[in-house]
Amino acid sequence: MFLVGMFDSPYVRRVAITLKLLEVPFDHGNWSVGADFERIREYSPLGRVPVLVMDDGAVLVESGAILDAIDDWVGPGRALLPASGSSRREALQLISLAIGAGEKAREQLHERMVRPVEKYHEPWAARCREQMHGALGLLEASCRRRGRGAWLVDERLTQADITVACISTLLNDSLDLFADASRYPALQSHVDRCESLPPFLATRSRWFAASIER
Repeated sequence: MFLVGMFDSPYVRRVAITLKLLEVPFDHGNWSVGADFERIREYSPLGRVPVLVMDDGAVLVESGAILDAIDDWVGPGRALLPASGSSRREALQLISLAIGAGEKAREQLHERMVRPVEKYHEPWAARCREQMHGALGLLEASCRRRGRGAWLVDERLTQADITVACISTLLNDSLDLFADASRYPALQSHVDRCESLPPFLATRSRWFAASIER
């Protein structure tokens, strides 16, 4: 398999971590959506990452679809998203909250980095900040409820842990999420625990401006 995209994207990274945790071998194309846009579009006309090229040449795009396919390949006994019931619903809810926070961060960064200064719209950025912190507050509450040293769903690491950690790390890199240690202490502790694991360490790359994709 061939995974396209830089690891400073949390969406590329969550795919890479999943493959490493499940011991699925892959090659990595460390391509930027800025500098390598046309090369990426040879595999996916959308020009976004991650892209996963299968051994048979089939191409999968968008991290959610890729992760679903990986779970299908490895089977329900090894899949990182619970197969059914309340555990699956809870995991999907946490993943959705993390992705929502990431999307609202992207809006803030776009406003700051892409728009001319005279067109910067602070009320819109403030609204996005409020939405982002609303989602993060729910993630913090979930981490507190589970307790220190526990995984977010059930008694094992799941896709919820991976996605929450990858996106929280991105938010810390780009918006100093954990600068105020008193705001999200349980979430920060959980992210630190995840980031100490070998698959996370092997894919850690600090964010820069071109990297927020899905």
